[in-house]
Amino acid sequence: MGSRYHSTSVQTVVIGGGQAGVAVGHYLAKRGLPFLILDANQNIGDAWRQRWDSLRLFTPARYAGLPGLRFPGRGDSFPTKDQVADYLGEYARRFQLPVRNGIRVDRLWRENGRFTHSAGAHRFEADNVVVAMANYQAPRLPDFARDLRPDIVQLHAQDYRRPSQLQAGGVLIVGLGNSGADIAIEVAQSHPTLISGKESGHIPWRIESFLARNVLIRLVRFVGHHVLSLKTPIGKKLRPKMLHRAAPLIRVKPPDLIDTGIEFVQKVAGTKDGLPLLADGQIREVQNVIWCTGYQRGFPWIDLPIFDNQGDAIHENGIVRDVPGLYFVGLHFLYSMTSATLTGVGRDALRVVNALAARAKYQKRKPADLLSAEVHRSSESVSLDSGRVPVSA
Repeated sequence: MGSRYHSTSVQTVVIGGGQAGVAVGHYLAKRGLPFLILDANQNIGDAWRQRWDSLRLFTPARYAGLPGLRFPGRGDSFPTKDQVADYLGEYARRFQLPVRNGIRVDRLWRENGRFTHSAGAHRFEADNVVVAMANYQAPRLPDFARDLRPDIVQLHAQDYRRPSQLQAGGVLIVGLGNSGADIAIEVAQSHPTLISGKESGHIPWRIESFLARNVLIRLVRFVGHHVLSLKTPIGKKLRPKMLHRAAPLIRVKPPDLIDTGIEFVQKVAGTKDGLPLLADGQIREVQNVIWCTGYQRGFPWIDLPIFDNQGDAIHENGIVRDVPGLYFVGLHFLYSMTSATLTGVGRDALRVVNALAARAKYQKRKPADLLSAEVHRSSESVSLDSGRVPVSA
């Protein structure tokens, strides 16, 4: 009887075909190392294409390019989500990266000294694995969301595309982060809109202004890329707080929401009679609810002993010391505040690929010698001075 799996063996598997995955692929290709990128989407860039239609980057195009290929268009323009998706697709084509689309890994474990991945009817074996994706994958919804009336349209921000998805009547946006503010300002053009949530601060200037595009964003990028990193004392000190704090509002500010006629309401505490119940006891009758409540953290499909008591993987600048050959790229503040962005992911990809190349070169050494070479090579490539840190959100 034949195996129920279609098996593939390769030296390195990269899980994820977004900006982290293709950046890792670029450096692996430059090294001449065999690898395969597994992407759950049907096309490279689909994770961006599937966001809401009006989404644009918060940084100009001049800072949105990955290693080896500048982002097309005017350097001071703010790319749309479709332009980012097209750029990532072109990046993979330009560097002829080996990608398998439509492959979602549902389990990763070690077997007979190699990493084994199952993805539906497919099975992949590898000496090295790079998990190249953010640690926020599944939408987070409150338990009481299921208690809302069935005639109320409910969408998570991940599923929202445009106002035409909504029915006539009021809209309640739950969550006052950047997604909530951006979506609220859009739906308020056609629907009475309420927004619930606590603002986490905001950037005190217009990012589209000449001063911001040409001066202030350069300053912010420098701070996020070089100052707020694990190389600096202040970066190490602030990292735990930043991991658990929402980002400040960037494009849409509270006065913009007020000027558009959006009503600020108290926190949504539950439901009553199938309608949203606010913390102040008010019941608000709305016909639509958009949950801008973020994503659950973690990688439940990774079946390896790399997690702490809070469920966070333990790594050192993307290198998992307890499981040689396992790496992360694309995590929030993996090394700096820019680690999960187009601006910063290339630097982390280079560091991890250098470590992986050291492992490939010295894989016949004893495990202790291999680990020493791996960490030493990483510190040589990007002068790091950091301790062991958890991947958390």
